Amino acid sequence: MDTTPFPVAREHIRLRRDLIAQGFNDRAISRLVRAGVLVKVRYGAYVDAELVEGFDDVAMSRVRARAVLRTAHPESVLSLHSALAEYEVPLWGVDLSETHLTRTDGKGGRREAGIAHHRARLDAADTRRVHGVTVVRPVRAAVEVMAAHSVEVGLVLVNGLLHKRLTTLEDLIAMSKETDHWPDSLTTRLVLGLADHRMSSVAESRADHLFHAQQLPRPDPQVEVYDEFGVLVGIVDFLWREHGVFLEFDGKIKYEKFRRPGETLDEYLMREKRREELICQATGWVCIRISWGNLEQPVATARRIRAILSSRRPAA
Repeated sequence: MDTTPFPVAREHIRLRRDLIAQGFNDRAISRLVRAGVLVKVRYGAYVDAELVEGFDDVAMSRVRARAVLRTAHPESVLSLHSALAEYEVPLWGVDLSETHLTRTDGKGGRREAGIAHHRARLDAADTRRVHGVTVVRPVRAAVEVMAAHSVEVGLVLVNGLLHKRLTTLEDLIAMSKETDHWPDSLTTRLVLGLADHRMSSVAESRADHLFHAQQLPRPDPQVEVYDEFGVLVGIVDFLWREHGVFLEFDGKIKYEKFRRPGETLDEYLMREKRREELICQATGWVCIRISWGNLEQPVATARRIRAILSSRRPAA
């Protein structure tokens, strides 16, 4: 598997030894960094600043991974979240400070500054070529990360993989059975019991986790709503159909994703308000809106949702 190359390839990484060979000394390299010409990726590794302008934390972790691969053993492949970053799935809540490698010859198993070397026996079927680098297949990387993180973090990344159709729930379950002896394998089983390919964003996955953790009735996600003429009025994020209550998530990312070309934020918000009104008029439902801040206060948010659900009699 290979796709359009990431903007920073391994050959774009400029190692200190290469710069020294080109006539630079450490003082000159430091001046280039201070001047914003070079960006220091990790110890002894740099990249032209213009190549990484505007990069977020995940993108910079991918740049560091390429710097690590420049000097790593040739049998090394990216694993855990370093592999998942190449599949471009959400890595919300994951510590990106370390680059994770696994040796395909089964050797390794140590840590050094900013690098975790893992020991595992891998064959050709366990790896993929993605964006110019070799990584473990997504199902293995996902199970590796799930075992080291919370249920909420695992649910976000697994739903991301399923939504992008990079793996299947059946393959994840099969892989998890092979790793039952790993620490925290219970987390993996909990995540897979909640996983749902219909969750299309970090916010939706986190909201779904909130419903589960706070023991709320689990709503249906991504529900299409039609008027009496069969015209699609809109799609709601979550619906408690028996209560006639739907939930929508408000956030900057959603605004950016669904705003039309040339549409101002005010125009988008007015259109969104009109959409909500049409849905309520067509169905008689009521809307709950939550934001990122509400997700950080799960108990209070669940109390609010529970009160609204309790106030609505389930349909007969």
